Amino acid sequence: MAIAILIAGLAIGMPIAFAIVAALLYFMAAGDFPYQLRIVATEMFKGVNSYPLLAIPLFILAGELMNASGITSRIIAFANVLVGRLRAGLALVNIWASVIFAGLSGSAVADTSAIGRVFIPEMEKHGYNRAYAAALTAASSVIGPIIPPSIPVIIYALTVTGVSVPALFVAGVVPGVLLAIFLSVYVMATVKIDHGAEAEALSSGQSAGKALIGGIVPLLMPVFVVGSILMGVVTPTEAASFAVAYALIVGVGFYRQIRISDLPRIFASSMRDSAVIVVIIAAVAAANWLLTYNRVPNDVTAWVLTNVDSQFSFLVVVILLFLFVGLFLEGIAAMLVLVPILHPIAVSLGVDPTHFGIVVIFNLMIGLITPPLGLCLFVAEGIAQVGMARLTRAVLPFFAVEVLVLVIITFVPETVIGLPRLLGY
Repeated sequence: MAIAILIAGLAIGMPIAFAIVAALLYFMAAGDFPYQLRIVATEMFKGVNSYPLLAIPLFILAGELMNASGITSRIIAFANVLVGRLRAGLALVNIWASVIFAGLSGSAVADTSAIGRVFIPEMEKHGYNRAYAAALTAASSVIGPIIPPSIPVIIYALTVTGVSVPALFVAGVVPGVLLAIFLSVYVMATVKIDHGAEAEALSSGQSAGKALIGGIVPLLMPVFVVGSILMGVVTPTEAASFAVAYALIVGVGFYRQIRISDLPRIFASSMRDSAVIVVIIAAVAAANWLLTYNRVPNDVTAWVLTNVDSQFSFLVVVILLFLFVGLFLEGIAAMLVLVPILHPIAVSLGVDPTHFGIVVIFNLMIGLITPPLGLCLFVAEGIAQVGMARLTRAVLPFFAVEVLVLVIITFVPETVIGLPRLLGY
């Protein structure tokens, strides 16, 4: 019955955290209510009572500050110098600007919003179909949570044992770049635009040298943050606080795009985004306790180990399961519910924990461009105003490219764990 309540809540559009809490309330009412209430409330508090969890609101705040500091135009100009002169230059700049933006915000939705407002109208002006431009923007934004620093990576590392944040950060680099390369190859092979002057659209009259120099300051933040973690100088939480300080200095003192009067609005926006994630984590922590109390993970593990006898078949099931779940559940919520069950099974079958983590995160991030709950699709459609049906048709080829990359990183583990092993993780 609790599962039926959860499904019904999601079906009527209830936020995932509230739907989970509603299911837990039924569970409490069906048992010893005062006792169950105390246990569930305790488990929800324990789920968020974590020092490493502070990295999430801090990274969100750093991303908000960098967005408000006017770096979008500088990132676009930087990417334009690198790939803008190639065939389908605007489309390539769109993709590689997302790669650079990923190191600043770690959020696919923020990437879609910031870059889409520039690229969707600009690409249409230079001959691209508006729905195509919106679909490409949403699809390339998936790179955001894969390349470090990444909020889903931090949450994944907090959810399971035996996986470190630095190892997952490093492991996400190659899959993220690989996705950008495959999207670039597909665009260059299929796009019908070949205007030699289209790259001029985003040049803003500045020289290549000035554009490259302008991109150095934004690029230094992920280098500074991730590098300090990899060298063991700071923890991810401490690095997140440094990222906030860096973003404040850049926005207020260096670029002078952020006024002191803007800070309350930026902090409030960050608090809202952080609260959504924290409430989900709290609700799922209580739900995971309930599942463990009823020995659901043990039963699922026993069933899988009895019926799935190889890594290959298990990974195929994982891909299909997460692609399906990504249609209906927000990625972080799906990860918090399913990973505690599936991770021990993966380890027992000999799957590298870091490899499995990146496969899961990559898989769920693809859900950001699949209806009916593809958040990046909703943001892109809100900018493009082309209709969800038309946008869905336009995004399908990009979805196929991303699934192809998912298959590669799943069944060629060296694409994920090769760089961490090279660096000693």
